[in-house]
Parts: sequence; C-alpha cells; structure tokens
Amino acid sequence: MSQSDLRAIFRSNDRELKAVDFFADRRDEWATVAESLARHTQRTRNSAFDVEDLESPRENVLVFYGVGGIGKSMFSRGLVEHLSAGEFRGTDWPPLRQEVGRVIPVRIDLSRDVGSDFESLVLALRLAVAEIGQPMPAFDIAFQRYWSRNHPGEPLDEYLRLRTWFNRFPGARSLSDQMQSALADVAQAVAFPGTIGSLAGQGLKSIIRGLREHRHQLRALADCRRLADLLEAEPDLEALSYYSHLLAWDLSQVSAKKAVTLAVLLDTFEDVGDRVHRDLERLIQRMVWLMPNALFIVTGRNRLEWAERKLEGQLDWAGPEFWPLLAGGASGEPRQHIVGYLSPGDCEKYLSERLTVSGRPLIDEATRSLIIGNSHGLPLYLDLAVMRFLDLYRRHGRTPTAEEFNLDFPALAARTFRDLTPDVRRVLRAVSLLGSFSVELASATAGLDQDAPVLELIERPFIDEDRDILWPYRLHDLIREAVRETDSVSEDRWTPADWRRAASRAFDAYGSEATGNRSKLVAALRQGMILARDYNLELGWLEDAAFRYVQDFVWESIELPASPGPHLRENGETNGSVDALAMALNAISQRQHQHRGRTAEQLRIVLASGRLPDSLLELPRYFIAECDRDLGNLRQSMEGMRQVVDGGGRLVPIAARGLVHLARRAGRFPEVLSTAESLGPEGRRERVLGDLWWTQGNITLACSLYAASRDEAIATGQPGEAALSQACMAFAAAFQDRNRATEQIARADALLTGISLRWAEIHTRAAELLRDAGIAVDLLERAEDLAGTAGEAGLSSSVAYIRFAACLHAVVLNSPTLLADARAQLHTCIHGEEFAYLGELTYLAAGDEPPSDLPLAQWLDGPDQVRARWTEIVNDRRREAAV
Repeated sequence: MSQSDLRAIFRSNDRELKAVDFFADRRDEWATVAESLARHTQRTRNSAFDVEDLESPRENVLVFYGVGGIGKSMFSRGLVEHLSAGEFRGTDWPPLRQEVGRVIPVRIDLSRDVGSDFESLVLALRLAVAEIGQPMPAFDIAFQRYWSRNHPGEPLDEYLRLRTWFNRFPGARSLSDQMQSALADVAQAVAFPGTIGSLAGQGLKSIIRGLREHRHQLRALADCRRLADLLEAEPDLEALSYYSHLLAWDLSQVSAKKAVTLAVLLDTFEDVGDRVHRDLERLIQRMVWLMPNALFIVTGRNRLEWAERKLEGQLDWAGPEFWPLLAGGASGEPRQHIVGYLSPGDCEKYLSERLTVSGRPLIDEATRSLIIGNSHGLPLYLDLAVMRFLDLYRRHGRTPTAEEFNLDFPALAARTFRDLTPDVRRVLRAVSLLGSFSVELASATAGLDQDAPVLELIERPFIDEDRDILWPYRLHDLIREAVRETDSVSEDRWTPADWRRAASRAFDAYGSEATGNRSKLVAALRQGMILARDYNLELGWLEDAAFRYVQDFVWESIELPASPGPHLRENGETNGSVDALAMALNAISQRQHQHRGRTAEQLRIVLASGRLPDSLLELPRYFIAECDRDLGNLRQSMEGMRQVVDGGGRLVPIAARGLVHLARRAGRFPEVLSTAESLGPEGRRERVLGDLWWTQGNITLACSLYAASRDEAIATGQPGEAALSQACMAFAAAFQDRNRATEQIARADALLTGISLRWAEIHTRAAELLRDAGIAVDLLERAEDLAGTAGEAGLSSSVAYIRFAACLHAVVLNSPTLLADARAQLHTCIHGEEFAYLGELTYLAAGDEPPSDLPLAQWLDGPDQVRARWTEIVNDRRREAAV
C-alpha cells in the first residue's frame, strides 16, 4: 500500500525521483486479522449463535499492542483502507476468504489529543452501517429519543454537517433519512400521527405498549426482547451504551443478501485503559459485550486487561470466564498479539519502494542492509533514515554511502538533529518541552520573532499533526528523549540555564493561552504546572488559573505525569508548591468520582505539607469545608467556611454562600433570607434564594429564581453553574407540574452532558422521584437505589432529599404504614437541627403536628402558611393521580 509522500517530493528537484508514503505490509498481522474475521463470521453464522445472549463468554476482540513508534496506528489505518476497498491490488496481503463476505470497517482514534467521546463512537458505528442502505429501526428509535433529549433543538444532520470528522463517512448524507424512515414506519404501525417529535410523549407510550403486547403491526420489532425496556429507561449516556445491543440486533436482522460484518478498529487504546477512572473504558467494554456479532480490533501500547479480575467493580465484565481469548496463554483467534518490530523482509520492501528513480530503488542494497540491521525493525528509524538519505542526496547531488548510516537510533536521531539548521534545532529543543504545540507556541518558546523555522520543523516526519486538537502538533516521544540525550554532547548544546529560560518562555506563552476559553485554560494549566514543577518556576499565573478552574464546577482531570524529582507523599512531604497545587486541584476534581471523605483526607495532606503559598491556602480550606458539609459534619463545615470568609480572599463569595447553605440545612430561614440579599452574582444569589423558597412551599418563585440563575450563567459562559441551577429548577418544578418537570429534567440532563457534577446528576434523578411521587408503583425501590448511589459518593444532602421524596410519596398515597417507614429513614439523615426542617415538612404536608422532640424550623411566614402551601401541593398531586 502506498501513496505519494509529499514531504519527500517537495525536498528535491529530481523529476525522476518518486517518493511514496509506503507502509510495510505486516503480512503476519494481516493474516491474524483475516483468520480472526473468518472464525468470527463462522461463529456468528452458526445456527446456535444468538445476538441477544448476554451470558456467554465473548470472543470478538482482537488486540495488537506494542511500544510507541512500532507502527500500530499505521497498521490500523492500513486495515481500514484494505477492508474498505474490498480488493487487494498493490499489496502482498492475500484476500479474505470468500465465505467471510462483505466487511464494513470503522476506525476511531481514542487518543486524549483527539478527544473522542462515547457519543461520537456510537455515531461513528451507526454512520458506518448506514452504507448497508436500510434503517436500523430498533436502534434508530431509541437513539432519536436520546438525541432529542440531549441535543434539544439541534437536528442530527446539521450536527453531522458542522463536524467535519463525520463527513468522511458515506452514510453521513443518508443517516437522517434512514432514521426518519424508521420512525415514520413505527408511527404508522401504532396509528400515531407524525414521526420524530411525537414519539417522545404519548407516541412513545403507544410504541412501548405495542411492543409489550406484541401487536402484529410491530411484530418484527417486538422480537427485540429488550427494546421496550430501553425505550422506558432515561435516555442518558448510560442508556446510550446499552443501545449498542439494539444496533447488534438490527444488524442480525439484515437479509443474507445485504449481510455484513462490522469491524470496529479502536486505536490508541492506552489513552482509555491507562486512565485512573475507567468511565469511558467501561462504556466501550459494554458496547463490545453487547455487540457479539461485531469484531473489535484494538491497537495500543498495552495488553487489554479485561480478563484480569483486579478490574472487578471498575468494569462490568472482568475475568477470564468472560473474555477467555484475552487471558494469558490463550490459543485461537481473535486474541492478544504483541506487534513486533518489522521483519527484515518488511524493512527491505519499505526501503526499496519508499524512494525510487526510474522504477529502481534510490537507496542502494548495501545502505539498505546497514539501515535494516541498525533499525531492529523500528518503523520510525526507517522513516528517519529515509529522510536523512534524501537530505544528503539533495544537498550533495550524489548517492550517500552506506557508512553514513552506520548509526543506532539515538545516533541517527542525533545526526538528524545536527543536520538541521541552527534555528530549526533551536525550535526542536523548544518543542521538546511541550506536550502539544501550535506554531505560535513553538516560536514563543524558542524565543524567535519569525515562524519560518517552526514551519520547516513541522514538515519533518517525527512531528505528528492532528487538526482536531487544541494545539495540533506533537513531537514523537522517542525523538523527545533523543533530543535531550543528544543535547548533552552537541557543540551548540543548551546549558541548564538555557533550558530553564526556554521553559520560562513556554510557561509565559501558556499563561497567555490560559486567558482564552475553558479548554485552553485547562490545557494551559496542566502544561504550565508541568513546566513550573520540572524547572522550579514561580507559580505566577497558575494561581489565577487555579481559581478560575474551580469557579465553574466542570472538573476536568488535572493529573500530572511523573517527573524525575520526588513528589508529594502520603505523609505530606513534597518537592514544592506546584506539587501541592497539583494534588489539591486533582483531589478537588476527583471528588466527583470518589467519596468526599477521601477528598477531604487528601486536601488535609496538602495543608499539612506547608508547601502552598498563603494566597492559595483558601483553596483546600474551602473544599475541605464543602466536603464536611456533604459528609454531614455541620460544625466543622461552618468553622471552615468562616475561616475562608475571614481570610478575605477570592473564595469569600462562595464561602459566604456555603454558610447560607448550612443555615438553610439548620432551618434558620430568616438568616438565609437576610444574608442571601448581600451575596450578589458571585455568591449565586438567585440560586440560594431558590433553595430557600421551595422549602417554604413557594414553588413558582423558586423556579423563577433558578431560571434567572441558569440564564445568567449561560450568558456569562459558565456551563457548570448553568447545569447546577437547572438541576435545582428541575427538582423544584417536580413538586407541582409533572409535564413541566419532565421538560426541566430533560434540559438538566442536556446541560450536564460532558460535565462532571455528581451532586447535580443525583439531584436531577431525585427530581424524577418527586415528579412520580404518589403515582409510580416502583418509586420506593428507585429511591432506595438512588440513596445508595448518593451515600457511596458521601452526599448527605442528596440522601436527605431522596428520603424526603419517599415521604412525600407516602403522604400523597395517604398510607400511614409507608409514611412511618419513610420517616424512619429520613430521621437517619437528621442530626440535631440539620435537615430537621425536612422532617417537619413531612408532618406539615400531611396536615399533622410535628413531634415535640423534633427541632422546629424558623419559617419565614409561620408554620401555618407553610402547612397550607404544602397540603395544597399534596392535594394537587392526589387529584392528578386520580385522573
């Protein structure tokens, strides 16, 4: 397989020179793919194969792993090209067995720099099978429900058109029509007018009812046993991962004439599997398990660990009993294979065909032999050798000799480095400090006032380019290491002071980038902390960036890679303020994924280290106080919040708001009202007042305040606060208008997409409980499950609100037995004054008097008015339930 190598062509005036970007064929790896496809199709076409069997072990994953620079991504791209073409001209790869039939490949790069998410992965699979030319009705119905809920007002075809990555799929032009056709057919089958818009309310209920009753009009879809359950489920990201089962089922229903095998190539998997929190990997694994009729070809640096029991609890299926062919020592295909270095034959073919003149290899046999011996089969070495050969050929007008290539990899990298012009060498050294970079960042770090040397460098083969990421260029890791080693002996080498000055310039350049949007802020913050840590720089702009990072409640990960120096230890020892800041920010962000007690412990270690400057101490102090609040430690939380307020720092507004929240928990409502008026926008005044007024039974006022808070956050570009306010609005709306509550819950889910806010996510699910109180027969079971989830996260307020929803359910049903049980559970959340007002509300709403041993709240206009409002809320729900 080859195509013109533009880099090489534009480095020479020789008209006879032909340069191709040639990929060594990897015949053995291709043979493994071909054998795996053959065995996979044999299994899936066996009469005993059942795509709806969710218990049998899976044998649909083929893994290739190996070191960086070995050619895994090139191999993955080559597979797509070959399988897409359906023919194998111009390659030594033999054809697939005829009985395999048509294969539709789809490749997704999972690297952090590309930023692929699970929704895009699902869309890519659906776009790929759109080539079949017919709807996938079970999947399309469920996916359209997900889309309308999570992308309200955004047509799918417009979304695809604006994102060029999807345009490479031929099915992008026909997908919307296929989905419309599927929905129209189903709407007609249940005699319901309209298609997409109507299938969210009564139309959806008609479809589910028809599926459950196996009506003859829906008989084909009714055979998909789990479709009705998935349509009833909340259409969130978790549900989307289960829709993979529907796509697998749809593919199993395709006629023999159109039957295909879907081959899903997941590249750079180490950027998924190496993450501390395997959220994306869990969703991907679920997709693989639920699509046993698709073959997944994984490429990455590490073995796939799904057959390891150590991942139980992190993944849905972990152990050799689930993935027998992924276990060590497994035989048969598909299984795990290490991608070795290229064979001598592959290397020979690569060097012979990469550069040719009049059809003959430009690199002579002796030179090729020496290059092959020194490369040890590493593709990156071959690429560097070819580019060096071409540079010498162009510069001296002669064919280079073999002796000029008697170099090991570091030596070749060093020689390549020395062959660069001084300005380009300067840029190469500079970008070795950077994770990824733009032309502007590279020029600034190198201290140049022109971009020409940077533009020359990015044309080199060891610079990777990806236009889909923030800073599109990246230096290959092996070259980065070689540059550092080479610079210890080169004539114009940099001294430690030179490196530190370049790091300082890079640090300042990242600081300028940090003033942009949030994605730039987070990326610059992460890169800036690495530079400040490794080169002992002052925190500078990192302090301001840290405060801006925490102010919007989005919580992207801020983990830093290891460096040679000592790091913050569990006993509090640290090598500097940067380590302490990094640990603090990481603990703060990870509290969305771990128990609040663990977060508080980590932040106390940071404080005890004494390494943070005084100007940053309020960061861990405030979030320790917030964790104490979530854990139900009311007194400690108040002391921490007051300490932050008394410090007069940047977090005073949110700490003051924290004190107001604590006063509300204690039922001191006049104090809440008087203090909230002084909070202002930074203290989220409207959201705080919304929290106050729903407790008084004034739901309309609460909703209007939450809406104002949400709209202000959207207008000022604060998506985290907007999502948080919307979750609160959904919760309050659920006390009264059930239809409106459903709309507000959907909007909350939409605003939470891509944002990690555990409390808001659980609060939105609690809103569903309130909406269904007195109506849903399974409400108490749902409440118990949700309370367990909130408890595992250490969210005491969420547990209390969920228990209150269960009480309200019992009050509406007028069931003394259920109410007594629900109150008993709520009382486990009451500690003195804390949340006692919720207990009191259960009596006021039922028209009863609170017991004398329950601390009473300070209601704004007295308990009688509050009782009247809450009994009216209960009576309205009873009337609605009776309809």
